Amino acid sequence: MRTVPPVALGYVLCAAGGALACLAPVAGAATPWPAVGLLAVLYTGCERAGQCRVIGRRVPKGMGTFFPVLLAGAFLLPPAAAALVAVPGALVARTDRRPAGLRRVWRAAQLALATWAAARVHGALGGTAAVSAPHFPYALVPAGAAVLAFCAAFALLDGGILATAERVPLRAAWRGLFPRALGPVAVHGLAGLMMAVLWRSPYGPFAALLVLLPMYISCWVFAQYHRERAAHQETIRALVQAVDIKDGYTRGHSERVGQASMMIARELGMADERAEVLRFAGILHDVGKLGVPTRLLRKDGPLTPEERRIIELHPEYGHEMVRGIGFLGEARAAILHHHERMDGSGYPYGLTGAQIPEFARVVAVADAFDAMTSTRSYSRARPVDVALAELSRCAGAQFDPQMVGALVRALGRHGWNPAVTADEAAAQVPWPRVARRAASR
Repeated sequence: MRTVPPVALGYVLCAAGGALACLAPVAGAATPWPAVGLLAVLYTGCERAGQCRVIGRRVPKGMGTFFPVLLAGAFLLPPAAAALVAVPGALVARTDRRPAGLRRVWRAAQLALATWAAARVHGALGGTAAVSAPHFPYALVPAGAAVLAFCAAFALLDGGILATAERVPLRAAWRGLFPRALGPVAVHGLAGLMMAVLWRSPYGPFAALLVLLPMYISCWVFAQYHRERAAHQETIRALVQAVDIKDGYTRGHSERVGQASMMIARELGMADERAEVLRFAGILHDVGKLGVPTRLLRKDGPLTPEERRIIELHPEYGHEMVRGIGFLGEARAAILHHHERMDGSGYPYGLTGAQIPEFARVVAVADAFDAMTSTRSYSRARPVDVALAELSRCAGAQFDPQMVGALVRALGRHGWNPAVTADEAAAQVPWPRVARRAASR
């Protein structure tokens, strides 16, 4: 966002003005400055942790916004003082996109307004007294309402910046923002409530700070998981892009095979983790084509027996390429065996029936289905029902009947809406040749 649209700039300035108005009562009220200072320093420390030379390389981006501290302030302090807690940390937070100064002002205004709203609701429902009362469960009611207010204000402001700065349509700008924020903020709200209760207890602020240690560690682990998952996705995306560049006629094929494989997995009732690995298998099943000469992959005419043998090496090439990628797990066997056939006439090892790994049997069906329903330089797309009829005809000899049945049921329930479509080509050939060519590749 190097060039800020005027409407977005006006929106940010209005938010900043609203935040300043919320902060104004601090100057004339009996503000508990020691508590404000301690919470502000603590929140600033959370924001700056990612830039620390000692641990900065290990703290993933996105860990700075540590809502328990802000919500604890909303539960402990007057609204204006609670809003002030967010400002110093937001103004020094790391940002990798320009204009950095305007983004920091926006973030400070957004957090201040959301925290002020939470504190107002909490106080209006008697939450301040409930935090100190011996009947602790009653404190959950105003705290829960404060969390809802925080989420509502945060989502409302976020939707506005999407509509003004990113030009997202108004109907879509706020869609899903509140539900996505509610879960994490509710968890952080419970931690903030624990901090507030301990703060007001005989144990004092030091005991309240101890709540943050396990909370911060859990957030760090969660962020590490997401960073690792993103790295996996980038690895797979790079490999698929390399295959698409080398074999342009199959562009999008890998993603569609992954999508069809996932549909089969869900129909079979696979656990989410296995289904995700199976999707990886579908996406990467043709990665071995990187080891096949490009002239063979792009050849329009029929393949010679020698050329066919070279292309049939691609499952082994692919297995070698991904053998050291640990997170692929069972996907590696699918990459190696996705051209095996139930009757033993497939390659590379001529496995039969249950000897073929389950993932490979799924990917084989998904691969053949997409090959038949996609238009390429040497084939024309067939209707889905024709492709399913062909898969059913070959079930038992070439394909696992269980996997074919799962795909038929899944398509009957959800239809086929591939996220990526193949490049259209002018050349078209009779259907029998399509089947032979698709099977060989």
